[in-house]
Amino acid sequence: MLVDVHAHFYSDRSPRADAAQRNASRLKAGERIGISYHVASILGSWGLRSPTYFPSPDDLTHANAALRALIKQHPDRIRGYVAVNPNFTAHALAQIRAGSAAGMVGVKLAASRRANDPLLDPVASLAGELGLPVLHHIWQNRRHEWPGQEASDAVELCELAARHPRVNFILAHIGGGGDWLHSLHVVRPVPNVYVDLSGSGVDGGMLELCLSQVGADRLLWGADITLCTGWAKLRYLEHILPAPDLEQVRWRNAARIFPPTAFQGD
Repeated sequence: MLVDVHAHFYSDRSPRADAAQRNASRLKAGERIGISYHVASILGSWGLRSPTYFPSPDDLTHANAALRALIKQHPDRIRGYVAVNPNFTAHALAQIRAGSAAGMVGVKLAASRRANDPLLDPVASLAGELGLPVLHHIWQNRRHEWPGQEASDAVELCELAARHPRVNFILAHIGGGGDWLHSLHVVRPVPNVYVDLSGSGVDGGMLELCLSQVGADRLLWGADITLCTGWAKLRYLEHILPAPDLEQVRWRNAARIFPPTAFQGD
């Protein structure tokens, strides 16, 4: 079993004219790698109709519906996060309830609001009530503002996690840019924050320090937009981890924090 906890697909509102082909190519590549399940989100219209990190309620409604349609086409391959913008509280909560009722298995928060902002509390509370983990986009040790987003870092995510100790949070793409060692130091004492290994960064010593600082039981394999570096990390992990720990990272940790039926065969 291999679970990709950080995947993305596109809807027909994507800026890409080849959205359907790219969705198909991800599934084909995942098949070659051996991915059992892609746990995915669609980020609104990916900037076409509303900003990627500040998506409109209409774009999110369309994106979440498109993802549910993809899951129906590939029930044995795809699982879904409900993508929400916490600036629209009522809409976000309604989408999470509807998504959970339709079998979605998590909540995706991008960079619409800082992770420690009180606006995220209703979203986190509902996720906890429904037993859904929250995958949060993170910039590793944000040192300045980034245009077009309210980027959060591990410090802010851990503040949210401390307010919601029964909710499992996934710190996105430890290899996605920035000072990942800073993030590992921050999340180490926070047991309900898991580290997603995705991102294009493949720095020397990164995986070893993830293991020593956080432990194999809080690491989750993921790929994010592209699969190449995720595959490279997986192959490396096969050489440095004993079989029981490798199984934890490949899928057992994910099976523990997602709903109990998330990865049962269809």
